[in-house]
Amino acid sequence: MKDYLRKILSPEFILFTHKVRSILATVYYGFPARKLKVIGVTGTNGKTTTCNMIARILEEEGYRVGLATTINFKIVDKEWVNQTKMTTVSAFKLQKFLRDCVKANCHWVVVETTSHAITQFRNWGIKYNISVLTNITHDHLDYHKTYEEYRDTKAKIFSGGKTINILNNDDKSIIHFQKLPALNMLVYGLDNGEKNNRPDVVAKKIILEAGGSVFTCITPLGQVAIDLKLPGKFNIYNALAAISVGIALRIPLEVAKSALEKIEIIPGRMEKVDLGQSFTVLVDYAHTPDALEKIYQTLTLAKKARIISILGACGDRDRSKRPILGALAGRFADVVFITNEDPYTEDPEKIMEEVAAGVPRGAESNSPKVKDENFFVMLDRKEAMEKAIMMAHKDDIVLITGKGAEECMVWGDKKLPWSDRKIARELIMKRMNG
Repeated sequence: MKDYLRKILSPEFILFTHKVRSILATVYYGFPARKLKVIGVTGTNGKTTTCNMIARILEEEGYRVGLATTINFKIVDKEWVNQTKMTTVSAFKLQKFLRDCVKANCHWVVVETTSHAITQFRNWGIKYNISVLTNITHDHLDYHKTYEEYRDTKAKIFSGGKTINILNNDDKSIIHFQKLPALNMLVYGLDNGEKNNRPDVVAKKIILEAGGSVFTCITPLGQVAIDLKLPGKFNIYNALAAISVGIALRIPLEVAKSALEKIEIIPGRMEKVDLGQSFTVLVDYAHTPDALEKIYQTLTLAKKARIISILGACGDRDRSKRPILGALAGRFADVVFITNEDPYTEDPEKIMEEVAAGVPRGAESNSPKVKDENFFVMLDRKEAMEKAIMMAHKDDIVLITGKGAEECMVWGDKKLPWSDRKIARELIMKRMNG
């Protein structure tokens, strides 16, 4: 029925109905956001990790915290998995969550906020106290049409003039966001060597390692050395964004350091599946070109043998990025498996073809990819994972991307039970037991 209505109703009318529903939800639950302090995190990549980092810092300081992200919900000490396949849930679910946060006497609520949610008014009635931008890269251009429209949609949670804006100095959108009115503004980034353009919160003396990174964070409140257990330069950016929130709230640096250094894993984000095998298996949510490239770059620095990459693309989403994803796999990975992800209403075989088309192009700067030798196209995701795990040698890295901590696969109008993490464990166990 929904698909039929979308065909006969104008986009403007559909958005109007979204707004009406959001207003009703907010009124029904008694405008709960008015009784809370809310931090909104938006951007293309890194939102979930940044949200969890912010929440940990707030908790370390002694605040009662609510958290709503792609992977998890949390109200003080109660935490549960987000199984909706939505980053920012529907208006009624979101307002109910906020109402429950009020009942639990939460001081702060951290809400991962997407451009789709902003466009569809799912966050109507929420006045953000702090707005955080991670980055803006290639994604959702099927929905927003242009980068500028995508950027400007995200800017809506920054442009009220009553928020503290936390911005990424190293993202190309920084100039646009710095022009927006704000109660206060903090800019974070890596040391660029320019005294006149130095971020307020900056990472220096960076040491990247396979299992994490070490860096010195210089802030208006002083400086501190951080030993982060999450690998990749992108996680340094996430940490800097979270630290910036702490700075805005005058939370001592030692509190932020303690909170961040306690984080050993974010589910489905560079998550290691380790049963003692001689090779590494990683599960990550990366589904955009920027996120995938950053992961490949991180692993390339750490690899001792081959990178075996398993990836696909989501159906009913931006098609233009599919061959780019394939090209990145061809460029960085030694062995590539293109497989099914979340086809939704599209033909999964067609999606796979579009991703696979980019692999040979990317492989021009790496070893050639030969079909059925080091380049495989397999519809059955479990079979692709099994083949990859069975062929892995000592010190190889098997990278499974696209779904992260999700626990279902959407095929047509059905949500089928699925977990990359659980299936990877089963397959590793199968191999180890012969």
